[in-house]
Amino acid sequence: MQEIVIGAGPLAAADVVAVARHGARVRIHPGALVAVAETRAIVDALADDVQPHYGISTGFGALATTSIAPVDRTRLQQSLIRSHAASSGPAVEDEVVRALMLLRLRTLATGRTGVRPIVVETYAAMLDAGIHPVIGEHGSLGCSGDLAPLSHVALALMGEGTVRVDGVELPAPDALAAAGIEPVVLAEKEGLALVNGTDGMLGMLCLALADLDRLLGTADLAAAMSVEGLLGTDAPFAADLQALRPHLGQATSAATIASLLAGSPIVASHAGPEDTRVQDAYSLRCAPQVHGTARDTADHAARVAAAELSSAIDNPVVTLDGRIVSNGNFHGAPVAAVLDFLAIVVADVASMSERRTDRFLDPARSHGLPPFLAGQPGVDSGLMIAQYTQAGIVSELKRLAMPASVDSIPSSAMQEDHVSMGWGAARKLRTALAGLEQVLAIEVMTAARGIELRDAPAGRRTGAVIAAVREHVPGAGPDRFLAPDIAAVRALVASGDLLAAAGITSTASAIADADGRNDR
Repeated sequence: MQEIVIGAGPLAAADVVAVARHGARVRIHPGALVAVAETRAIVDALADDVQPHYGISTGFGALATTSIAPVDRTRLQQSLIRSHAASSGPAVEDEVVRALMLLRLRTLATGRTGVRPIVVETYAAMLDAGIHPVIGEHGSLGCSGDLAPLSHVALALMGEGTVRVDGVELPAPDALAAAGIEPVVLAEKEGLALVNGTDGMLGMLCLALADLDRLLGTADLAAAMSVEGLLGTDAPFAADLQALRPHLGQATSAATIASLLAGSPIVASHAGPEDTRVQDAYSLRCAPQVHGTARDTADHAARVAAAELSSAIDNPVVTLDGRIVSNGNFHGAPVAAVLDFLAIVVADVASMSERRTDRFLDPARSHGLPPFLAGQPGVDSGLMIAQYTQAGIVSELKRLAMPASVDSIPSSAMQEDHVSMGWGAARKLRTALAGLEQVLAIEVMTAARGIELRDAPAGRRTGAVIAAVREHVPGAGPDRFLAPDIAAVRALVASGDLLAAAGITSTASAIADADGRNDR
């Protein structure tokens, strides 16, 4: 099993996905534990200082001016966690919890938070044991970190609250005991260090970037199949035309679509002067511009994620020269903004996909295909309502594209008077990505049927995709129960099997084999 080393340097987004989604184990670098112990000594030295130190000898938030007696400081940390573990609503997914845990562990291991080595080691042990604290969907404002979600993890570390192990909920003490893990009694500052980070929203960003890599490749594939099935031309995707507007994402999408269409007998069948159409509809011709914008937005989001994955986010933080300083690095604005950007481009890609699907179903625009691609139009409705499903999802995605990060509701008696709402931005992006997956599945299913109804065969790459679909979903014929067909194609999108069939390895560089452009 893959192992991710914590504390040896910055993590990559792929490391987050490996731990969160694929169960990779974690190991703390020995040098990181040494640094953690050295920093903890600084905190211990301040425990009896007559000067107030936030989170060590004072209360929190608007209660920062309240001095805490030494005898109450352990209870201070426990009270912080218990009161802040206040989430509500449906439990978030285990992969999100694992991502959040990994990223908080990464910050703890930087040696900038002032926790003891036992806290770091126990946190890692919980993660490796598959102990996933139950966290409600609502509770984080994305400022002062993802306070409520991270507090639920810290509560489990203390041996309290509810966790999930292998999908089964049970009391945290029972799960820790079964794994041979001793609960931790938190010391000065440790409760604060466990909750003051943007780890939840960053974890969801890393997972979203992995999903987008797959879905934007699928969008290019679906567009190519629609161009082919709707008797479109591949001329607008030529490299010299893309160079006139040199956006990297646009060029990548155009090259992908062109390669997928290369050598297609259908495209060749209407490429002569007998085809009087001057240009295709925008949803076909402009696919690289829209998909490319999404790619470039994802690239920007990846750069933000990389910066966050190199950060030590806590408040107060222990600086490299040994000072303990309050700061604002816990504010989620950088992450919240790109999460919102991604929701916008996801809606746009889905909207264009739905428009291409609709063209297949309208005999006035499908260039000779039967209405709704039905077996016996009138008796059969074909894929009519599949497009309704797409339209309903796309409408929801447009609502989800409303930025969360433009909102702010003051909290903590106006001490925390501007927040990022980044957690909410991340949650709605996850919903949007699931919607895009369904929309693209319906387009692929529709395009496959449309291509098969043409007189000429499909191209090599698109033909391989249609063959993969046909292993699970029958072709045109009398109407049948359609929901299982949509679900089956969606599963192929989710697994990446359609991209593999087409020879697409990633959205970054597009084509796997010895370049399909040699098919020309």
